[in-house]
Amino acid sequence: MELDRIDRLAASSLEGYLVRKDLVRTFSRQFPVPTYVVEFLLGRYCASIDQEEIDEGLRIVQRQLASRTVKAGEEELFKARAREQGEVKIIDIITARLDAKTDSYVATLPSLRLKDVCINDELVNRHEKMLTGGFYAEITLGYDSTEARPFRVESLREIQLSQREVLDILAKARKSFTTEEWKDFLLRSIGIEPFSLAERQKNAFLLRMVPFVERNYNVVELGPRGTGKSHLFQQISPYAHLISGGKATVARMFVNNSTGQRGLVCQYDVVCFDEVSGVSFDQKDGVNIMKGYMESGEFSRGKESIRADGSIVLVGNFEVDVEHQQRIGHLFGPLPPEMRDDTAFMDRLHAFLPGWDIPKVSKELLTDHFGLVSDFLSECWTQLRSQSRINVIQNRVFFGGALSGRDTNAVNKTISGLLKLLYPGAATPVADEDMEWAVRIALESRRRVKEQQKRIGAAEFRNTHFSYVMGTDGVEKFVATPELYSENTIGSDPLEPGQVWTISPGGMEEGPGLYRIEVNEGPGSGVKILNKPVPPAFRESMSYAEQNLYTRAQQLLGDKDPRHHEFTVQLRAFDAAKSGAQVGVAALVSLCTAMLKKSVRGGIIIVGEINLGGSIEPIHNPVTIAEIAVEKGATSLLMPVGCRRQLFDLSDDMATKIDIQYYQDARDVLLKAMVE
Repeated sequence: MELDRIDRLAASSLEGYLVRKDLVRTFSRQFPVPTYVVEFLLGRYCASIDQEEIDEGLRIVQRQLASRTVKAGEEELFKARAREQGEVKIIDIITARLDAKTDSYVATLPSLRLKDVCINDELVNRHEKMLTGGFYAEITLGYDSTEARPFRVESLREIQLSQREVLDILAKARKSFTTEEWKDFLLRSIGIEPFSLAERQKNAFLLRMVPFVERNYNVVELGPRGTGKSHLFQQISPYAHLISGGKATVARMFVNNSTGQRGLVCQYDVVCFDEVSGVSFDQKDGVNIMKGYMESGEFSRGKESIRADGSIVLVGNFEVDVEHQQRIGHLFGPLPPEMRDDTAFMDRLHAFLPGWDIPKVSKELLTDHFGLVSDFLSECWTQLRSQSRINVIQNRVFFGGALSGRDTNAVNKTISGLLKLLYPGAATPVADEDMEWAVRIALESRRRVKEQQKRIGAAEFRNTHFSYVMGTDGVEKFVATPELYSENTIGSDPLEPGQVWTISPGGMEEGPGLYRIEVNEGPGSGVKILNKPVPPAFRESMSYAEQNLYTRAQQLLGDKDPRHHEFTVQLRAFDAAKSGAQVGVAALVSLCTAMLKKSVRGGIIIVGEINLGGSIEPIHNPVTIAEIAVEKGATSLLMPVGCRRQLFDLSDDMATKIDIQYYQDARDVLLKAMVE
């Protein structure tokens, strides 16, 4: 392996906390233990970039794993060693329970198939986690033939980092990296090679990490099989617990009423339900208890109200692709029946992670480079849970009116989690572009939940047009969920300021066609068309629009003077027609909205041509244009009032599918087009 820039940065700032991820895979395939156990040993003996030290460390790790992990069929061999030598060291997952008959604790070591191993009270009290799901540890197992229970846990050492100042180390190291380099380094730390991934794929992997750093964070991930959905929750952190299908008992999840023992959400940072379609609760009110917990972080069993901060993750598979899933129902289809159509349950989910954006696990996806040792990484993550980054958002990000209180809370939690991953030091200032990156991911992942609620038919979730404004004088930007429609279709979301859909009526040599005009405004003067070559017909329409902008500036723009601004224009064609003929009205609206920093309403197409005198030209084929607008998915059509009589010929079926509005002049069309 050849060291790259990220490796060298990591080696200089995080010496002693790194491990080569290809070494991890070598051992994890050989021995029956999770990745973080292997990395714990590799981090102890191979945390170096010196090849000789690594080789020596590998021999030690190989020897320890070979001598202390119990492979299938070797159980009796280890028991015999304990009998002959008095004790034996093993690496195993340890759980404990109270034996009421003897009023003492007994431990279970599954690799040796032992269920009644003596263990003293002090060890159990010190490591309460063994009373719930258990944890991996280096265990010294003693043997005394004189006792009724001859096997005894003499000592144990948790397989996780014991240092407390880890967050300071991570925050200091972060300063050496750019944001993009740090994202890539985080992905390498969970074993993923980032340079083979697209931006959306990286974002999905980073969103997977948020439950580890954010308290009471509820997320669902559904997608194709083979994308490693459960890997992160099973292999990377000892603070996560995986429940694989079957019944989820209320006692195990929350609290055991008979013993008072706290459940998984109290003991672990993250509780993940794998293969969620097969999960069911043992009690009828199980889902209701879970809904209450997901809402407030509290649950009541008996008289006591108990608070916990474990995050809930639901992962599952689509049997079909995402497009087909949307055609046959909604994206929550794979959930169990008691959750599938429950909008109240959905509303408590902070994010819907698009599992279809994550590639299937392959050799090319796995990294051979350095990443953080898993126990160091998981310790940093668990410490980050006690912090919040919501204060960073204040007075910098303002959300649109479509977000309810729950939406805002969900989005804030996702932003906070993503910023903690990017900036582990609480005092580090957050760059605007990183803030916007987190905001867009958070809004999209929450909107995906809202869209499914709307699809089920709940009227209160009708408005899903999520938007935000950065800064006090920024532009309102809308965030869509890409799976609903492609970039080339007319969605219901408003476009960015300066962008307008239009249909050219065509002419003698060319039929009608759909276009999008995109205008950016900046310092300077004049209008610059970026298309090469510029279609002559579009140049003419643009020239008419520009002149009307200058002569009617006060009517259209108030006190703003367009002559002191430069406009860059691009015409994008979506049909065979390429000329962009007679689209002057839409061009003028594009120039005005770019100047005013206002968006045009979602789902709207603006049609018409304006002449130098400001009059609106007649259209020869308004019925055909209306039919094309319906075909393209538009919900509204702005037409010159002169088309009204001709549109009486529009069929009843077509007339019910689109809202046709009429305008008289440039000011009228601008007011009717813009978002209120």
